[in-house]
Amino acid sequence: MGMTMSQKILAAHTGLERVVPGQLIEANLDLVLGNDITTPVAINEFKKTGCSQVFDRKKIAIVPDHFTPNKDLKAAEQCRQMREFAHELGIEHYFEVGAMGIEHCLIPEQGLAVPGDLIIGADSHTCTYGALGAFATGVGSTDMAAGMATGKVWLKVPSALKFVLTNQFQPWVSGKDLILHIIGMIGVDGARYQSMEFMGEGLSSLSMDDRFTIANMAVEAGAKNGIFLVDEKTIAYVKEHATKPYQVYAPDADADYEEEYEIDLSTIRPTVAFPHLPSNTRTIDEVGEVEIDQVVIGSCTNGRLSDLKVAAQILKGKKVKQGVRVLVFPGTQRIYLQALQEGIITALVEAGAAVSTPTCGPCLGGHMGILARGEKAVSTTNRNFVGRMGHPESEVYLASPAVAAAAALTGKLTDPAQVAGSSAEGGI
Repeated sequence: MGMTMSQKILAAHTGLERVVPGQLIEANLDLVLGNDITTPVAINEFKKTGCSQVFDRKKIAIVPDHFTPNKDLKAAEQCRQMREFAHELGIEHYFEVGAMGIEHCLIPEQGLAVPGDLIIGADSHTCTYGALGAFATGVGSTDMAAGMATGKVWLKVPSALKFVLTNQFQPWVSGKDLILHIIGMIGVDGARYQSMEFMGEGLSSLSMDDRFTIANMAVEAGAKNGIFLVDEKTIAYVKEHATKPYQVYAPDADADYEEEYEIDLSTIRPTVAFPHLPSNTRTIDEVGEVEIDQVVIGSCTNGRLSDLKVAAQILKGKKVKQGVRVLVFPGTQRIYLQALQEGIITALVEAGAAVSTPTCGPCLGGHMGILARGEKAVSTTNRNFVGRMGHPESEVYLASPAVAAAAALTGKLTDPAQVAGSSAEGGI
């Protein structure tokens, strides 16, 4: 029996010819990542090891993004601790205000994740880098500390699910709708400790941003990682951004998948996850009358340039409905700047949106958009658990940037086609 993409990467990083599901391995790491919530804990654990240096100064990235710019004294102290640690140990990839970004938007943009990499990050959405054909997974702060010290990680080899994509999306449908559809189909534990592997002729119609979104939310189905077959679009992205060599791994023809799903992209409708689980999904045709108080567009899931562009296409020349707050968070400084240069930010601000520096902010109920009791938000983020964005009695509805922008105009869950026409083509 052959190996899946994930299994091939893990075998290569252990020096073994073959690995099988359930096998415990010690693997060599290409990148260790942490943020401003998890890294301070990892630093404390790292110091307990007695190590005076990290395994490789070029293979560690530290990105303060959750509570930055510093929201309070505790956040400021955490960032100071990380800043001093990075400086003292010569860690090359430390990104803060002015050079900052939301970590899972920033790392690919900086070329620090490439096909064939094995990456761990002390953040559950590290699985985002599977869009590039890397094995990337979230770990705890202790594993991050051990990774910084040794360059290795213990893992159990996951079994895999195969997702074969055919055809292409209809207008105003995106990768966010697809992954919400999948999570609704298999459940929040439908891929528990498994690799979600995406392939098929429909892959060619997905943008890299679509793939980042889908891989990002693999963890919301319980997956150990999500990973895409590397194709021409992947290689083009890597050639534009990569700072290091890469290796492409494809699944064997006889690779063993526990389940195989074929999904016709042309049948996917704009999809919304109702409170309080990402699996509680309904198509836009089934949502009924849900009035909202706030719209959030951004995050590591949907804070890329194409996401902002779609929102601007819908909002340009119109006005946000009175009483609705619209918050926009570009994923990185580079995305922010490009959106400024292309007139995207102008369109959003003129419509009545507030645009922030890159930060996770309201996604985790951190700052810059906390919900009060009884308030409802449409958000392009990745989780809608009880109290996720504020008060335990608030509600979060997960959706694509197109659905979020449509809701900003009408004050309720709305089909984007109803407010923007039938085609997503053209400029803003």
